[in-house]
Amino acid sequence: MEFLKRLVTWWNGQTLGTQLFTARRGVKVGEDDQGNIYYETRDGKRRWVIYNGEAEASRVSPEWHGWLHHTWNDPPTKSPLKHKAWEKPHQENLTGTLAAYAPPGSIRRPDPVVRADYEAWQPE
Repeated sequence: MEFLKRLVTWWNGQTLGTQLFTARRGVKVGEDDQGNIYYETRDGKRRWVIYNGEAEASRVSPEWHGWLHHTWNDPPTKSPLKHKAWEKPHQENLTGTLAAYAPPGSIRRPDPVVRADYEAWQPE
């Protein structure tokens, strides 16, 4: 069943075609703290990531994102980025989860906002 899932879906790790391409032409460059593995071709023109689990682009940290998009040449394993004291750790996209941001007044918040600046219209 796992083989069939990998054969026809791209969101459950790598497909069979990606695995064959990676085996033939890929050179492993590094791995991040989430277990995602980063590759490039031998000539350095193409770069890609094999996700550890669900393929979710927000799981790629900013360091690796810059390398994947050729913003800088060296991967974070060779020359790590300098972080500022005010920077927060990378967090994946939480949209659609219970931890997603809900602004004040949202119906998803547990504490409803009581409005006192208007009265609702009531028909007679």
